[in-house]
Amino acid sequence: MSTTVAGDGAAPPLLEVEGLNVSFATSRGPLHAVQDVSLSLAQGKTLGIVGESGSGKTVLSRAIMGLLPRASSTQTGSVRYHGQEILNAPNDELRKLWSTHIAMVFQDPMTSLNPVQRIGHQISEPLKVHLKLPKGEAKETALSLLMQVGIPSPVERYENYPAQLSGGMRQRVMIAIALACAPRLLLADEPTTGLDVTVQAQILDLLGKLQHDRDMAMILVTHDLGVVATRTDEIIVMYAGNVVERAPTKVLFKSMAMPYTEALLNSMPRIANPSHTRLSAIEGRPPDLLHAPAGCPFAPRCPYAQEKCTREKPPLVEQAPGHSYACWYPLTAENRAVAVGV
Repeated sequence: MSTTVAGDGAAPPLLEVEGLNVSFATSRGPLHAVQDVSLSLAQGKTLGIVGESGSGKTVLSRAIMGLLPRASSTQTGSVRYHGQEILNAPNDELRKLWSTHIAMVFQDPMTSLNPVQRIGHQISEPLKVHLKLPKGEAKETALSLLMQVGIPSPVERYENYPAQLSGGMRQRVMIAIALACAPRLLLADEPTTGLDVTVQAQILDLLGKLQHDRDMAMILVTHDLGVVATRTDEIIVMYAGNVVERAPTKVLFKSMAMPYTEALLNSMPRIANPSHTRLSAIEGRPPDLLHAPAGCPFAPRCPYAQEKCTREKPPLVEQAPGHSYACWYPLTAENRAVAVGV
């Protein structure tokens, strides 16, 4: 079963992922990082992928981009962009899609940007390579992109090195590079990591505006449900490499069913709380993906878990139109009462 962020017509999805599995070879055996993930995304729509560190969300996004090391990973299933199968495609075919069709904003611009090249060169280079623009036109386009992403004094900043910019400005440069060749699909992997709250909001608002202006599809990868609450059409929640809940954004926040989704929401800081209020933490640790438990992977940390949860892994089932979850005892009043013995 796949989740679809649909458009308003009958046009085929821009991106389709079916039964994607990704594992890595380790000295202790195969590590199953992504397990049987399916999704689809229409032009102009935004999908949020949420989960803790190690949940598989970054591996999923890099598998879609074709950026995983093939020597140490095994990828099965299907990833189709505009109907074209791209999973395990040759690198020369993927290079034709990168930048011009699919682009990515990485989570750490300081390690993603080349520290010894001026940012102007790093923005104009894909314009010259992929769009074959002459040097002068590529520079003018790069300056325009710097203005579009809100960097002041673009002529001066064009000559700067990454170390001369703030974290927020470096992230804006990464966005400019990703959007340089007008891709139809943008993947943003934790685009606000390490930024203060004010700059985070600015970066997310910028991504939303540019997406709307360019009618792009976007996948927003984050550990924070608050980031995707008002900026996505649909949300996938991942845990231990599995999709454990997916629904339209409004439906998810109105009637979330998976205890893990509730735990993520409860761990968010709230402005209404008094200062120095202790944040709610999710007790325990995610499972070892080299030795996955037989039952629900969240069972050891779940306050509603029962004996069945430790024995049988719940399937991801669509319980209402567009709303799927993998839980034997979802967040209903009846099941909560059973779980606590009321």
